[in-house]
Amino acid sequence: MSGLSAPGKPLFGIEEEIFVTHPERTSLEALYYLAKLLWRNPGFYYSHSDSNFARGRDMRQAIMGGVELSTGCHPDSAGLINDLAARRREFSEICRDALLVPLGHLADLEAPTLTCGMHIHVGNLGDTENAYAGLVRFLPLLALLSANAPLASGRYFGKSYRMANSYAIGPLRSDPWYRFQDIIFAKRLGTIEIRIFDPIWDLDRIRMIVECIAAITTGRRKYYLDRGAYNRLRPEFVRRGYDEELRGLYLELRDIADVPEDALVSTPSDAVTQLFKETSLAKTYSAIDNAYRNNVFAVRDVPSVKKQPAKAAVGLASYYIVRLPYKLQKVWREW
Repeated sequence: MSGLSAPGKPLFGIEEEIFVTHPERTSLEALYYLAKLLWRNPGFYYSHSDSNFARGRDMRQAIMGGVELSTGCHPDSAGLINDLAARRREFSEICRDALLVPLGHLADLEAPTLTCGMHIHVGNLGDTENAYAGLVRFLPLLALLSANAPLASGRYFGKSYRMANSYAIGPLRSDPWYRFQDIIFAKRLGTIEIRIFDPIWDLDRIRMIVECIAAITTGRRKYYLDRGAYNRLRPEFVRRGYDEELRGLYLELRDIADVPEDALVSTPSDAVTQLFKETSLAKTYSAIDNAYRNNVFAVRDVPSVKKQPAKAAVGLASYYIVRLPYKLQKVWREW
């Protein structure tokens, strides 16, 4: 995703990370699917896909992290969601013998570097500072709309283990350019990048989030930046979710954006938790996969998968190594 730096009409973009499981664990075979996607449309996916890996001690649990697909730039939620749906369709067509799991953290692990996020960018803003302050004000509510990582080591954690523990996000600092926090000024793209969101299967929810972002960043209201207030609320909402204190903030948001209160009370993480309690890990992932592919959150037959080390080797050679120069350049520009 690029081209969001010149002032003008606001533009939006999404980077969506998901796990590819076989059926309960990730593997380097995910790189094989990314390779097939890349060579189907190299002009687009060279810069609109990526791979992630565990770090440090977490590598004992799994090496392969999530895979990332990103959209182009769009002036409204309709074009953006259509683009994201197209990215999902293309990856689903290629990846038929594994499960595609938009989840912030795998349910049976406890690994802060094995997490997936959904980053939403907004750029071309007339008053970037005011837009940033407004997004910070309402970020507890926006984050809850996507909360989708309720489990760690097979036990219920709260609304989002990832939001509470991931190395890649965190409380807000005085420096908005610092990369690993919930919302930043992105150096590489010149955007405001909201990093706290968990990946979710529900495109309607994502549309709602984007429309809230648009209402906050393009309205005439002036905001006061209060990082301290946000950081004070953060430990509570990522674990316990919506409460009476947040309701006052919701009534304020409702004046500028159409958000049903039920969407904050009941989050995607609640549906995942309930299904996990009633069924099994593999069946829970199969339902998430079904929702990602078909917009139906219901258990389906889990594909029988045999590990194929050759696929991992092909993926490393024809995807990871091919994209390594771009990836290194990207990291350099982001820092």
